[in-house]
Formats: sequence, structure tokens, C-alpha cells
Amino acid sequence: MDPSSAKPRCSVPKPCNHLADYKLKYGLAGYDSLRDNFVIGSNGKTIVCAPDRKIPRCFFCDGYRERLYLCLVCSSVSCLDHNLLHSRSDCGHDIAVDVKRSELYCGKCHDQVYDADFDTAVVSKYKKDLIVCRNAFESIGERSSKRRRLSSAIDLDLKKWKELPCIRDQRAKSCYPIGLRGLNNLGNTCFMNSVLQALLHAPPLRNYFLSGRHNRETCQRRSLYGFCLLCDIDIIFSAMFSGDRSPYSPAQFLYSWWQHSANLASYTQQDAHEFFISLLDGIHEKENKLRDTNKDAGDCPCIAHRVFSGLLRSDVTCLTCGFTSTTYDPFMDISLHLDSSHCLSTETTNKGSKLNGSTSISTSTLIGCLDLFTKPEKLGSDQKLHCQNCQEKQDSSKQLSIGRLPLALCLQVKRFEHSFIRKTSKKIDWHLQFPFSLDMSPYLSSSIIRKRLGNRMISFDGDESDVSAEYEIFAVVTHSGMLESGHYVTYLRLRNQWYKCDDAWITEVDEATVRASQCYMTFYVQKMLYHKANEEIGCAPTSSRRDSLMSVVGYC
Repeated sequence: MDPSSAKPRCSVPKPCNHLADYKLKYGLAGYDSLRDNFVIGSNGKTIVCAPDRKIPRCFFCDGYRERLYLCLVCSSVSCLDHNLLHSRSDCGHDIAVDVKRSELYCGKCHDQVYDADFDTAVVSKYKKDLIVCRNAFESIGERSSKRRRLSSAIDLDLKKWKELPCIRDQRAKSCYPIGLRGLNNLGNTCFMNSVLQALLHAPPLRNYFLSGRHNRETCQRRSLYGFCLLCDIDIIFSAMFSGDRSPYSPAQFLYSWWQHSANLASYTQQDAHEFFISLLDGIHEKENKLRDTNKDAGDCPCIAHRVFSGLLRSDVTCLTCGFTSTTYDPFMDISLHLDSSHCLSTETTNKGSKLNGSTSISTSTLIGCLDLFTKPEKLGSDQKLHCQNCQEKQDSSKQLSIGRLPLALCLQVKRFEHSFIRKTSKKIDWHLQFPFSLDMSPYLSSSIIRKRLGNRMISFDGDESDVSAEYEIFAVVTHSGMLESGHYVTYLRLRNQWYKCDDAWITEVDEATVRASQCYMTFYVQKMLYHKANEEIGCAPTSSRRDSLMSVVGYC
């Protein structure tokens, strides 16, 4: 069979049906009417501003502190709760615009939706305003060059200076880390963007792609089938580390991922952890096909396993005779249950609520979760295992430990509970305290076994001594909102400075903000690699034009 005639395993999913219905009925009239209302805010982001420049308020509750949405059909402004009610009560009023972010929102899908025509309207208005700002900046620059002493010679209109956000002098920060770039939401793809940001800044993975280890120019799979997941990942790395600050649209990568995971090919919201596992599995599968190797996952030479793969040890001990059976299994990440035994309860005051009061928030710790993960567990009577020594099924206990640590360690917190009996699902909103520096030595097999045997000095045959147990955190993926309609955001730690990656928007944040976030996945890398990566991270000089583009939706 000719590979060029092979049909792809899935087709590109259709966009949101409610958006398609809106465009079929109204065309681009709503976008065109909004064009003059797009304004660059003081923070450099494109916002929707009313003609009278008054602060927008919810038509129903008169609120203005929360996110507000402008209906593209009737132009009514509402908060999130009332926007959902509005889309249900008024037929066809499904599509709205997020006032503060200039993004389309579907009240029926309960999430952002992407439309290239809408982005064109936003970007064209932005470019028009950018020319005005740039001309004003160049005019100011010409005058400043004629007079060297700013204190006495430059006559600036300070009022106009403050009104031009693209002129704001952000060059006080001499440079931004290369690779720090937003990712456009292509329609319910915050799950993808959040994980991509973490993987793009995983030092071993970053070094592999930026050093040209996967050459898309000579890739056989791309020449045969027209697409390759590894090639499209390589394209993203090249684009993100090109020095360009405008948000990048990973549309081609999304299509390639759909080819690998046809069952997940849709514009509906997906689980970030499921996407992470699916992506690493795709890298493993494609790279092994190119190399024509069939090695076990534990010894796989693909970059996904070389970076994230570790080895779990499982010891099942017979409670009658003490015989222990040991098995080893490779892992790409570790999923942890929240530790309720060491759960703390704190109270916070709801100042923004109508009824002031205190809310109890349960707090767990990552160390407690790891202790729970490696704690001996007595198996139930329905889980009796056959003892090789007793030659019959006996009660037993099971204990997990880590036989080999990976270069980069991903720890996922199980925040979503599913009851098959009650047929219900819920999210666990506990706060989790996690360290920035993590010592994994207490959870190594050697430590667990010595502790089990009373700390006796015993020899231990294992390969864990080759890898350091000291880790530093470099990324945190968080989930906010409800189970059905939540939002993923990533916090990146670059050169000991934290950055919030919220789709296309990149902002600096402090440690307190990161610690207060509702983490879902934490990414650690060996301490030596973390410090070496910080030394190697280059800086790109910022200009007023590039900085102003940093938070505006655009094309690449």
C-alpha cells in the first residue's frame, strides 16, 4: 500500500457547533461591530471597552469585580453565572466575548472557543493601534536623542505617555528568559497548553530538541505520511525559543496529536494528566518506529523514557511465613492520593461574599502523600495472593518503593474522584503544600527495605545510586474551577523567578501565589540539572514592541 494514499486515522474535529450556528446566522457582523471597541489596556492586553469608557457591570447583579462577558447577539454584559443563565434562557445567545481577555466564550460548552476570524479582528485592530504607538515612541526618541540630559531638556507630555501602554519602559528588566512565550487557546485547549509549557521547560527534553537530535528535515515519517508528532514538537521548541514574544498557535501539533490519539480528537475539555501520558506514549511509539526497536519500556532509548521513566518496586509479603515476592514496573509519573491522616484545617474569610464568614479549607502536604504512597498496605481478604513458600493463598501486605529515579519527576495529585457505585464524580479542593526542593531518598527501595528490617546494614543490589535523589521544582500545573468546567494554568520557575502561563498571557508572580495555587501536577528535575539549566538559559533583549505583543493573541 502506498503510504501517501493512506488515510489519516481521524479527521480534524469540527469547531464548536454553537459558534458555527452563530456565524451561519450573523456572519462576521458581530466581530466587525466590536472592532472599534478593542483597546490595549494598561497591562498590554487587548480588552473590550464600552464607547462611553465606563466600567462595565453585570446587567443582572450589577457586579463588576468578576469576569464579565458581552453577548454578541444582544450586547448585554453579564458575569459568568448570569452568562450561563442568559445562554439557557435566550435561545441562540450562546456566544459571548470575555471583556478583559478579548476571547470568545460559549455558554453552552462552558469554555473558551477559538475562531480564526475573531483573532483576525483582534490582531488587525491591535496592529493599527501599534502603528500609532510606535510613531509616538519614535517621535519621543528623536527628541530625546537631541537632548542628552533628561532632567532639564526633554519636554514630554506625561499624560499621553501614560496612555500609551506599548511605550511603558519595561526594559528596566534587562532581559526575559528565552522560551517564555504564551500559547493561544485553540478552543478548550488549556489542558494542552499547560502541559506543553511544562515540557518545553524540562531541561533534558529542551536540550534534546534544541540540539537538533530530531531532524525534521530528514525525518522519514514526515516524508512518508505528511505528518510526524516528533517533528511538530520540534517545530514548537524552535518557535518558542526563537526569541519571538507573540503568543504561538500550536495548531499543527494539535492535529498531529489527534492522529495519535483519535479517541481524544475533539474540541471538548480533556484532562491534563491524560494528555501528558498520551503525549509521552506518542513520542515513545513514533521514535521506536523510526529506530525499528522493540525494547522494553524500562530500557527504552526514546527521549520520553530517558527523561521521565523510573522504576517502581513492589514487595508483597506473606503475613503467615514472611516470604516476600518482588516485582518491578516502569513508570512515567507517580499518582498520589491526598493524605487525609495529616490533613490540616485552616479558615479563610470570604471578604468578597455577601455574607461574610469563614470557610474551612483542608490542607495536605506532598511529603505526606509520598509517605502514604510508600506505606505498607494490608491487602483485603478478596485480594489473597498465592505464596510460593506456603503453596497456598495467604493474607499479605504490599509496599511500594522507588527502585530507580528519573531525570525529571512528575507527581500527579488525584483530585478527581469517580464512584462507579453511585455513578458520581467530584473534585477534591484540598490545598496541597509542596516543597520547592525535594529529597526523594526516603522513598528509595534501599531506604524502605532498611527501615522495614530495622535499619540493619545490608547490601542492596540496585541501580538507584547512579541518580541523585535531590530535586528542584521547575513547573506546576494547576486546575481551578469545577470538575465539568475548570481551567488549567502553569507556573514556571526560570532562574528562580516564577511566571504564570495562562494560555496566551505570561505574567510574573511571587512564590506566595504559587504556593497558594491548587496544584494538580508538579514537575521536578534533578538539582544538578536545574542549576545547570539556569546557567545556560539565555536572555533576549526586550523592546517596547515585543513586550506589548507578549499578552496579545496573534498568529505564528
